[in-house]
Amino acid sequence: MGTYPKTFDKLLVANRGEISRRVQRTCKKMGIKTVAVYSDADRHSMFVKEADEAYRLGPPPSGQSYLRSDLILEIAKKCGAQAIHPGYGFLSENAVFAKLLADNGIVFVGPPHYAIHAMGDKIESKKLAMKSGVSTIPGFLGEVENMQRAREIAKEIGYPVMVKASAGGGGKGMRIAWNDQELDVGFRMSRDEAISSFGDGRLLIEKYVETPRHIEFQILGDQFGNYVYLPERECSVQRRNQKVIEEAPSVVMDPKTRHAMGSQACMMAKACGYYTTGTCEFLMDKYKKFFFLEMNTRLQVEHPVTEAITGIDLVEQMILIAAKHPMKFTQDDVKINGHSIEYRIYAEDAARKFLPSIGFLERYREPLIKEGVRIDTGVEEGSEISMFYDPMISKLVCWGKDRTQALSRLHLALEEYVIRGVIHNGGFGMSIISNKTFIDGNYSTAFIPTFYKDGFKGEVMSVEDQKFLSLVGYQMAHKTDAKTHLKGIEYPAVNKVMNPLYCVTAGKTYKVTQDFDTKTYSIETVGEADQKTAFDKATLQKFDFHFDALIKATMKSQNGEIVDKTAQFVELKDGHKYQIYYRGSYVMVDVYTEAQFAVKKFMPLFKARDTSRLIISPMPGAVVSVSVAPGQTVVDGQELCVIEAMKMQNIIRSEKEAKIKTVKVKKGQSVAVDETLIEFE
Repeated sequence: MGTYPKTFDKLLVANRGEISRRVQRTCKKMGIKTVAVYSDADRHSMFVKEADEAYRLGPPPSGQSYLRSDLILEIAKKCGAQAIHPGYGFLSENAVFAKLLADNGIVFVGPPHYAIHAMGDKIESKKLAMKSGVSTIPGFLGEVENMQRAREIAKEIGYPVMVKASAGGGGKGMRIAWNDQELDVGFRMSRDEAISSFGDGRLLIEKYVETPRHIEFQILGDQFGNYVYLPERECSVQRRNQKVIEEAPSVVMDPKTRHAMGSQACMMAKACGYYTTGTCEFLMDKYKKFFFLEMNTRLQVEHPVTEAITGIDLVEQMILIAAKHPMKFTQDDVKINGHSIEYRIYAEDAARKFLPSIGFLERYREPLIKEGVRIDTGVEEGSEISMFYDPMISKLVCWGKDRTQALSRLHLALEEYVIRGVIHNGGFGMSIISNKTFIDGNYSTAFIPTFYKDGFKGEVMSVEDQKFLSLVGYQMAHKTDAKTHLKGIEYPAVNKVMNPLYCVTAGKTYKVTQDFDTKTYSIETVGEADQKTAFDKATLQKFDFHFDALIKATMKSQNGEIVDKTAQFVELKDGHKYQIYYRGSYVMVDVYTEAQFAVKKFMPLFKARDTSRLIISPMPGAVVSVSVAPGQTVVDGQELCVIEAMKMQNIIRSEKEAKIKTVKVKKGQSVAVDETLIEFE
């Protein structure tokens, strides 16, 4: 523990999950006792167990727990907490809560309530930005009262427009509209999400800047008028206006533009007497012309990216500033060291347009690579990803001496991350950082809509991928109980060749043979003219669980190229089927002995469920509305119902013209993933 000036004896963290653990970590370093508050859904969570004290708030819905400012204040008084850190989300940008604490003699570890009101509200902050000479996006400066007024404003500005929750953040309550019809839907859904997430349904409309880069600047200001901006983060890889990857610094930034944008961020803070940390977000076009977007008056989700390249603990600075200590460094002291990238690992199904996945983490193993890798998480094996909160599993942050090294470490970490029990987006991240456009740094906020408009279906496997997975199946067949699962395997004497196994991967059959003399494997395609592929130094590394293994192999391809490949063995499905996780997809590899393969054609085939006349729920959630009735004829693209999960509303649309036979759900009903919602005739 280092030497710190006097701050607080006890601090309450008014949040949950990874950010509560993150704040607690710095508090413990500074010698401050921590207090956690929790809902019933979180009573067994890591952040609760790690705090010095913990108190129950109420039932799982955030409106009955983490948004109960009265209960949080009562707990703070009861336990003697002198300060409250709000983390991000929930009450972190609630000016009423900040003032309530100030009025009761408890320090809010964040900005003053008047600054939250001025900067946290998108309408007010834009007015202040224009008054302060900060570049802003064209739009309507005021609250949009109704749909008719929204159409009038959109006509004045010109499509496309962005509908935004005035009190919003995290991509919630935001919709892009390209015409009146999309505006009507976007206005309604943005308002509903804003009320659900923030208790504030006010909306604003501004011009949508097409294909910009999203650049943000973290600022720090103390209570003595000192301000600095920290090196920018680029957050252009987004879906539904929620960030997926953040990196620092931006690959397109130059010192002159950095100084101009950073200085404007500090101007905004000075204009309203802001202090502590905050983030000014900008949109920047290809000519490096930039526009102020909004200010987040809180600690950002992606703050570890900035910490990685500056060495500054932002939570530590927030606590020191809240305790009225001046900053010990100036703008000239802020340097950039290397490059960092953060990927947000969510429990979501990228193949189903990123819909959330809930459930328990049956297995959770963090990557073996440690150098330059930081993982901020609030979960462990056995934790539940609940429908009540954000589906984030962890933030994976990788630092390198340059961008190439940071990307390499991120790729390896994603390959080695073991997460079972829920569907997650790890493979989607591997796909993004393997994309040439991303590698070259030539991307914008249109990156995901351009390359993944229908979601992420998994990478198309090459022949070399198929052969590698056949090797994985071969190895697992010999590492599991061979006598039980694969009759007829003979273990070789020293310096002999192993009897071959036949592995069916992606519809193709490969004959795999191991040579114990040369310690290599050879694979050839069955029924096709094909040169053998050699795998050298194939290794298997076990985790604690028998059926969790990481298989790494160095492959010499037919053209002589050396390629390293990594896969996770998932589980044995039956006597000869192995499910393997590879590059974000689950691949089934069937492994047969020669005798089994000879009679394979006589084995019965599995017939999949016919869903051609059904609309099934793509996610667990609650039915917000039902727009159709039995006997009604619908057309392709027509809205059928709306499902809400994790505070995000998702429209379920018909994918064909058909007549409704039955509607099996009603408003307010909870549904499970793959539950039948509507049946067509």
